[in-house]
Amino acid sequence: MVKNLLDKAKLVLPFIGLIILAYIIYSLDVHKIITAFFSIEPIFIIYALLLTIPLLLIRNATWQIILKEQKITVGFFRSLKIYLIGVFYGSITPGYYGQLMRIPYLKEKTGEPFGKLFINTIIETFIHSFSLYGMMIIGALMVIGTLPELLPITIVWILAFALLAVYFTKKDRGEKFFRIIINYLIPKKLKSHLNAFVDTFYIDFPRFKTMIPAYVLGAITWIIVFSQEYMILLGLGLQIPYFAFLLLFPIANTAGFIPITFAGLGTRELTAIFIFTTLFPVAKEQILVLSLVGFIVTDLFLGFLGFLLSLTESHITTFLPEMIDQ
Repeated sequence: MVKNLLDKAKLVLPFIGLIILAYIIYSLDVHKIITAFFSIEPIFIIYALLLTIPLLLIRNATWQIILKEQKITVGFFRSLKIYLIGVFYGSITPGYYGQLMRIPYLKEKTGEPFGKLFINTIIETFIHSFSLYGMMIIGALMVIGTLPELLPITIVWILAFALLAVYFTKKDRGEKFFRIIINYLIPKKLKSHLNAFVDTFYIDFPRFKTMIPAYVLGAITWIIVFSQEYMILLGLGLQIPYFAFLLLFPIANTAGFIPITFAGLGTRELTAIFIFTTLFPVAKEQILVLSLVGFIVTDLFLGFLGFLLSLTESHITTFLPEMIDQ
């Protein structure tokens, strides 16, 4: 019965964000949405797309730091290709879960254990996400007089994230946790496979101080991403200061990480509309268009590149359950 409930939850949860998005569109003026979309000056779309080049190079350089620290040898352009393929799968799955498809491609090129490659992907994603949170805190402090509820929500989110990181960076604690999960919650026929999978988690685990450059580069990539979004904002003719946008949009973006939708759709738009229409004289329809077009530029465009690159690779169907079983 519990398994059936979990299976149903997996099917239903990803569509919550899409339902939210549909409701937002339904509740707004569709004519104004269309007008806002066609009012964007194309030159600003081009500027935003051009920023993709430094974004990709820096994001991949960040991943290279982590790969080298874990003694995983992959060429710069090979890892860039694998990263883009991961973006493609991530952009069409709840909570960007599809990014884990980097793992079988890495396995094919490096021969490293699946568990080690799994942790590599988790660490890269974690550092990239955590590098966003400094901007979130500053943004929440900046508007504490108008939106006081943002600060405690932001602090709780970041503390939970940080506590998880601190706990699992220690091998003894991490392995003990996973052993308990495996012993008490996993069917007997899967225990040996999962134990073998977990045994490779902490092989060549990176040192904290070596991840500081990756964190700094991660923050730079976020600045580029939100600068791309800001190009769309300028194309819409909205009057929102750059630094205010740079510090506030991360809060909306983080709402998109909640795994109840595909690629953050719905939850991101709802949060962005709430924040920016509360603080600035802008229309909800304009913020909706800003968020959706920004998603196309920063996510779907990269995902499309990843899709094209995936066509040049051998067909890989291995995913997490199969990884554990190997």
